[in-house]
Amino acid sequence: MSNIRIAMLASAFAALPLTAALADRAPSSEERQIISDALRYEGFTGWGKIEFDDGQWEVDNAIGPDGEKYDLKLDQDFRVVEHERD
Repeated sequence: MSNIRIAMLASAFAALPLTAALADRAPSSEERQIISDALRYEGFTGWGKIEFDDGQWEVDNAIGPDGEKYDLKLDQDFRVVEHERD
């Protein structure tokens, strides 16, 4: 996935009203695809639930390149900013 595509989508989401952006919700099909592409790029091979919560994407039970499970947080640009071993 290109960085341009990620940046364009991130800019579009930045324009959403703040209350909508902070609401807990599941990703749209386009968001899910971008998140999946970003996770694969980082070497993750599988994951569970994805939701937008408190201004960040949360991904449960992501299987990292080391085979371990992690809970992840991604910023609004779909970059992994935090990971905690599950």
